[in-house]
This record gives sequence, structure tokens and C-alpha cells, in this order.
Amino acid sequence: MIDNKRFALVGNPNSGKTSTFNILTGSNQYVGNWPGVTVARKSGKYTKDKTIAIQDLPGIYSLSPFTPEEKVTRDYLLSDDYDVVINIVDATNIERNLYLTTQLIEIGKPVVLALNMTDLLERNNISIDIEKLSYALGIPVINISALKNKGFDALIAASKKAVNPEVVLSFDERFEASIAEISAVTTIENRFSLIKLFEKDAEMTQLAHLSPAQEKEVTEIVTITEKIFLDDRQSIVVNERYQYLTTMVAMVESKSQGIRLNFSDKIDSFVTSRIFGLPFFLFVMWAVYYISIQTVGISGTDWVNDVLFGELVPGIAQKILDFLHIAPIAQSLVLDGIISGVGAVLGFIPQIFVLFICLGVLEDSGYMSRVAFVMDRIFRRFGLSGKSFIPMLIATGCGIPGVMASRTIENERDRRITIMVTTFMPCSAKLPVIALVAGALFPHNSLIAPSAYFVGILTIIISGIMLKKTKMLGGSVTPFIMELPNYHLPKWSNVLRYAFDKGISFIKRAGTIILAATILLWFLQTFDFHLHVVETDKSILADIGRVIMPVFLPLGWTSWQATVSTFTGLLAKETLVSTMGVLYHAKPGVELETAMQHNFTQLSAYTLLLFNLLCAPCFAAIGAIYREMGTAKWTGIAVGFQCGIAYAISFIVFQLGSSIATGRVDIGTVLAVVTLAIGCYYLFKKPTYLTPSLKESVNV
Repeated sequence: MIDNKRFALVGNPNSGKTSTFNILTGSNQYVGNWPGVTVARKSGKYTKDKTIAIQDLPGIYSLSPFTPEEKVTRDYLLSDDYDVVINIVDATNIERNLYLTTQLIEIGKPVVLALNMTDLLERNNISIDIEKLSYALGIPVINISALKNKGFDALIAASKKAVNPEVVLSFDERFEASIAEISAVTTIENRFSLIKLFEKDAEMTQLAHLSPAQEKEVTEIVTITEKIFLDDRQSIVVNERYQYLTTMVAMVESKSQGIRLNFSDKIDSFVTSRIFGLPFFLFVMWAVYYISIQTVGISGTDWVNDVLFGELVPGIAQKILDFLHIAPIAQSLVLDGIISGVGAVLGFIPQIFVLFICLGVLEDSGYMSRVAFVMDRIFRRFGLSGKSFIPMLIATGCGIPGVMASRTIENERDRRITIMVTTFMPCSAKLPVIALVAGALFPHNSLIAPSAYFVGILTIIISGIMLKKTKMLGGSVTPFIMELPNYHLPKWSNVLRYAFDKGISFIKRAGTIILAATILLWFLQTFDFHLHVVETDKSILADIGRVIMPVFLPLGWTSWQATVSTFTGLLAKETLVSTMGVLYHAKPGVELETAMQHNFTQLSAYTLLLFNLLCAPCFAAIGAIYREMGTAKWTGIAVGFQCGIAYAISFIVFQLGSSIATGRVDIGTVLAVVTLAIGCYYLFKKPTYLTPSLKESVNV
């Protein structure tokens, strides 16, 4: 009989847990959601032994959960769904990482400690005696390197043989006496459960099924202990753990030289400095967009647009359709609808792939963590913390996980603000719109594409300031603590996997939502309300577009096609490009760009970009906003706020830009100035901060 094993990967964020999971499972992975929550669940089989199942748990710092991700990890570890815990630890920051290890040992199930990034220790003149560390903790300790793919055979071998921890971690005798008293009162023996009862952990108290008399005795024990230590119960536990770890780390870790700046510290002295940190970040993002949109990426996009979907695919399709004697109306559906619409979007895949290779390099090297640190200084001045920037970074890939990432923010008001502003960041779906406008109207301007990123950040800051000054969302700034990983050379397998996953996701959207949208658009622009085949200008879509068009005339949009394209962008932002391809009867590439040049000025094209960059996201992202907000009211407020901000900014830019270009002042100019003045008033007015409730306060 085959003896199946179930291993659970646990570790701090940035400890190398995900890289370890990818190495152990390869492509043999299953990705879904945990039951009852929209938190990603990654499972897989060990590549060298399919009897070993590996579960990748969300990264956590401790087993005191405040977010759904942290609760998922703790609930799983307290279950019986696994055999061994593999605890991934950053060897360069061992004391901080071992805090979680002490809690894992206390659960009582087999634990194996995987000491990752050991290749960096020698560089920093640090050595760790793993035999002493193993003896002190009572668990196996294995050196690994996820970057160099070393030590994993030994890790799996140790995990197969792992048994329950042999050592009981002992803290201050006064604390231990309290834990012993709680055990005697409750008859509970599990050390983890006892310490959680000492902390008054609500969930653990409920699971213990204590009688009122037992609860009273536990409370009295905790109260007496707090008086003895002159501290609160949670701080007592934290201090005891760190005192234990400080002593132990001093015993197992040795440094051949005194404290000195390591390689990462030297880089951080520049990239996170108050003077150079922000300018360097702006330069990096300009370089990313310049490479992906206007240099390396554009060569691939030009071939896909002009050759593949401009000549080869339509030519082959035409010959097949003629050979089969397909009716002209059906040929129009295939050629003018599906190929033109979907092809207009797929043409941007090379640029998207290059963009995410660049972002993957920044992420895997450790730089993107520094961006949150740098932005914290800016955000804090305006009422938000750097923690709000994490979802925004995630949103550069897709707005949906960006919105979902806001659940890690403990303060409810800050969380709602973050949800409302996160989708201002340009996601991958907006990249075709950025590339189309930049390529058609600004082919030689390298600032237009990255300006979308900077406009997104600036809008987030401005709108964040305004929202923080409202009675509903005002409040004090919550602290932001983040552990910065060491810099290292990106692992190309991780970078390519990241870019490939994003590219495949984009293609899937093109094959589903965008395909359906283009078919519907073709129908609406081919027939009138009597279902007669007509010219596009007399179609159902044209009639609808003309009714709505006056709303967007103040933004400089003089064609109903632009209006319709914006509304179809609610299905998926990239659908805007495919819609324009269909409505302008233009093939992807040069023809579509020429059509844009005939229907837009540089200024009106830029307002088109601004509005679609900042307005309400796609329906899927709006659904995510609803799930995270929890009410239709707050979802409506969020969507209304996003559309209002998008329209106001686009209106101001076009009206004032037109006035400057022509030297004329009209009613539009006056209204733009008034709109700008109102915005400045809310921007600079005295804040109305509210004291956060206990529930909203930061949990330490």
C-alpha cells in the first residue's frame, strides 16, 4: 500500500516559500480558492514522488490572525489535513522568522525547518550552526537555496521521517507557572492552545468550551500575571518569545566581523533615500514603459498587427470563406467582427509580455517591496500608509486581486479608501488602450505611456486626500511595518512563469469576453432596429452612440464611436480597442492608428486615455469591489466616485488645454476653472478626522 504524505508549506512573506513550492511541484499545481473565502489556494504533487501532496499556505508572520489569509493558514494548521509542516525561514533574518516557528512547534505536529537564502550568509560573513539550532528547537533543520535550487532532496527526505517536536520551548518561570495553572483549570494540555487562552484569543476560547467558572479562573490568572509583569497579556507573550529567540540566536549565529552594511543595505541607502528614492522609482517606471511600449515590445506588436492579423489571418480566412461559399453577411461577421475585434486586442500581447517580464524582474529582485516603503513617506503625508500601496502594485497586473488585497488593511476606513482608489492604477487590460493612443497620436513621445502610471498614482494621492477629509472615511493614519527582502538576481524561470501566466490570462479574456463582445458589436453596428442590414452610421449602435455622445463632447470626443467604445470597456478595458477596430472598419495596426488620427486630436485622444484609465473598472472588478465592500451602497459610492473623478480630470485637461492652445476663453474654460477650484478646496480644506473604533484600530 502506498503511504501518501501531506506537507504544508508555511513561512513569512518574502521568505522564499512560493519559490520553494514552485521548485517542489513544478507545473503539477492546482490553483483554486479556500472554501468560503476568496483566498488563493495552491496545491501540488512533488515532482519526484507523486505520493507526496504539498499545500502552499498564505504567508504570515504569526498565528494571531487579523486577515482572511492569516485565518486560513491558522485554521489549516489547527486541522488534521496534513502530516508535516515545512517551515521556510529567511536565514538572513532568522530571529524575526523564528517567531512563527515557535508557534508551529507548540501546535505539536511534526515540523521541519528549511533555512533558505543560506547562500547569502557567507556573503555577509554570517554562519549558523544548524546542529545547535536543531537541538535547541527539537526539530530537523535543513539548509536550502531556492535561488540555486539546492537542498530540496534533503528537505523532502527529512520531512518524510519527521516526528513530533522533541523539545518544549520554555519561557520565564513566572509565565510558565501561569500556563501550568491554566492547564490545571481547563484540563487542556496542548501548549499552543494554552498560550492562546492566556492571550484571550476569542476563537480558541470558543473552541475550548470553558464553563463560566473556568473562564473566570483563567481571567484571574491572566490578570495576576499582567500585574506581575506590568504589561498586557499579548505583549507578555511577544516579549517572552523574542527573549527566548534572542538568547537562542546568539548561541547558533556567529559573525566573523562587526556590524556592517551588506549589499542590500548599500543599495537601499540610495533607492529608498528621502532624496533619491522617488526620482529613481519614477525613472524605473519610465524605463519599464519605454521598453515595453515604444521599443522592444512595439516590434513584436507591429508584426502581429500588420502581418499576422493584418494580412495572413484575414487572407487565409477570406480564401476559406470563399471556398466554402459562405454568405457575405457571415463573411462580414468573421472578417469585420471577430478577426478585426479580437485581433486588435491580441496584437498587444508582445507589449504585455515584455511589460510583465520587466515587472517580474523588479518583483523577483526585491525592488518592488522598496516601492511600498518609498511611497509610505508620501502616502503618510496625505492620510494613508504604505500598506495601501501594496494592493495598488498588485492592481498593475489586474484590478481584481488588487481590490482583494485590500483585506490585509486592518483599519476599515483605510481599507475602503484603498478599494475606491486602487483601480486608478493602469492594469494589463488598460495597456492596449495606452499603447493605441501612444502609438497613434504620440509615436515619438516616450512620456505618454509612462504618464498613465504617474497619472494613476497622482490621482490616488489626490483622491485619497479628499476622501480622508470626509466624515465617513476620515481617521488617523495607521502604522506600516514591512520586512524588506534582500536583493538578489532574478530567477528567470520565476520571471517567465509570471509573464506567461499574465499573458495566458489576457489571451483567455480575448477568447471569451472580448470574442462575445465583438460579435455583439458587429450585430449592433450591422443592423438597424428593424433588423435590416445598413451602413454603420445608420445602425443600432450609431443611434445609441449619438444619444450618449453629448455627455462626452466637453471632453473633446466628436465621434459616437468613442462613446460606444468607452461603454464596452466596462466588459473588459481592452474591449475598447477591439470596439474601435470594428466600428472604424480598421484592421489592427496601421489602419486603426490612421482611423484614430482622423477622429482625434492629440488632446482629445489623451482625454480618452485619461477617462478610460480612471473611470469605473470592468464588471469583474466591480464585482470584487462589491464583495470587499459588502454592501451595494458602498459599491455605488465607489463606482460613482471613480467615474466622477475620471470625468472631472478629463474635462479640466481638455478645456484648459484647448484654451491654452487656441488662446480663447469660453464657457467650457470657466466651468473647468470652477471644477478645478472646487477640487482644490476639498484638497486643502481642514481635515475632519475621526478617532477609529477599537475594531478599526491596528492590532499589534
